[in-house]
Amino acid sequence: MNGVPQANRVHIGFFGRRNAGKSSLVNAVTGQDLVIVSEIKGTTTDPVSKSMELLPLGPVVIIDTPGIDDEGALGELRVRRAKQTLNKTDVAVLVVDATAVNGDAAAGLAEADRELIGLFREKRIPYIIACSKSDLLDGPFPVGAGADTAEPLFPVSAKTGANIFELKERIAALATAEEPKLRIVADLIRPGSLVVLVTPIDKAAPRGRLILPQQQTIRDVLEADAAAVVVKEFELKETLESLGKKPALVITDSQVFAKVSADTPPGIPLTSFSILFARFKGFLAPAVRGVKTLDAIAGGDRILICEGCTHHRQCDDIGTVKLPRWIRQHTGKNPEFVFQSGGDFPEDLSPYKLVIHCGACMLGEREMKYRRDCAADQNIPFTNYGITIAHIQGILRRSLQIFPHLLEELE
Repeated sequence: MNGVPQANRVHIGFFGRRNAGKSSLVNAVTGQDLVIVSEIKGTTTDPVSKSMELLPLGPVVIIDTPGIDDEGALGELRVRRAKQTLNKTDVAVLVVDATAVNGDAAAGLAEADRELIGLFREKRIPYIIACSKSDLLDGPFPVGAGADTAEPLFPVSAKTGANIFELKERIAALATAEEPKLRIVADLIRPGSLVVLVTPIDKAAPRGRLILPQQQTIRDVLEADAAAVVVKEFELKETLESLGKKPALVITDSQVFAKVSADTPPGIPLTSFSILFARFKGFLAPAVRGVKTLDAIAGGDRILICEGCTHHRQCDDIGTVKLPRWIRQHTGKNPEFVFQSGGDFPEDLSPYKLVIHCGACMLGEREMKYRRDCAADQNIPFTNYGITIAHIQGILRRSLQIFPHLLEELE
C-alpha cells in the first residue's frame, strides 16, 4: 500500500434531499463520473466513497449519500445509512436546490435540511451549505445571500462549473489541518535507538506485504530517526542475542504475545501493535479498564467482537475463532459471541456485556471516537484485541510498563 491509508484521509460527506444535486456536485468536485446522475429520485441508494487527491486539501475520501428525505421501508434504511455516514465525516457539504432557496435560507431550507444541520452541530462537524443548480436561476444569486440568516449560502453549478473551485477552497479551509497530537511510537523512543518489530508470516498474513499497522509503525520509527529491525517470532531470541546494543522497545503482533514475552529479557520494554494503536486512536485507558470485565463474564453473557474492515477469514481467524476460544479457556464460561465487521456498528449496545474491537487501523479518528463514545454513553466496557490477549495471557502489566500512569488501572 503506497497511498495514504483511508483512515488518515479527510472524509468529506455530501448530504441533502433527493434531487438536490448531490451526485452531480460530487462529480463536479472530483472531476470524475464517480456516481450515477439521474432525474429519478433516490438514484443513490447507498453511500458511495472514493479515495482521491483533492487540491488544495490533499488526500481525502469523498462520500455521496442517499437523500435524507427518502420514503418507505427501504427509504428508511437508506436514510439510516446516510446518517451513519456522519460518524466518519470530517467536513460536511449540505446540498440544497438553489431554485428553492434563491438566497433565502429561512424560506428555502426544508425540515430535512435543518435536521441535518442539527446533526452537524451535535457531532461538531464543520459544514457548508452549497446551493446547487444556480445556473437555473432567472437572475444572479443575490450578493451576500444568507448574510442576514444563521446559515450562509454558497451558490454553485455542476453544469457550468461556477464556483466549483471556490467550493473546494472552502472545504479545505474547514478541514482540520493540524498534525495528530499523538504518534504511534515516535514519542516513546529517541533518535538513534533500535526498535525490534515481531511480525508473524502465516496464512493470515497478506501475501507480499505487511499489514497496515506494521507499515505505519515502521514509518513512525524511521521518522523518529531510529532504526527498525523486523523479524518473525521464531527469529526473535537469536536476533536479540546477536544485536550489538539493547533495543529501546520490542513491539509484537498480539497473536504471538506469549512466545515473544518469553523470548524477550525482562530488562527490554515490550508492547504490541494493538496496544500502541489503542493509544494512537485515543482509547487506551478505557480499553485497559474495560478488559477487566472478562474476569466477571458469566455463561450466556453476550460479547460483541468488532472489526473495522472486512476480509477473507482464515480457518483460525483471530476475531471469530482464536479470541472466543481463548476467552472460554480464560473464564471457564461459555459466553455468546456476536461478530460485526465493516462500516456498520450497532447503535444499541445494551445487549452486550463487553465490546472487543480490532486495532481500528482502517477507521478514522472520528469514527473510532463515535464507537467508543457509544459504549461509554451506555456504560458498556470497551477494549481491543491486543489488550484482551495480553490480559488473558497474564502479560498486560508488562506490556503497559512503557505507560506507567496506566498501571493503576489494573488494580
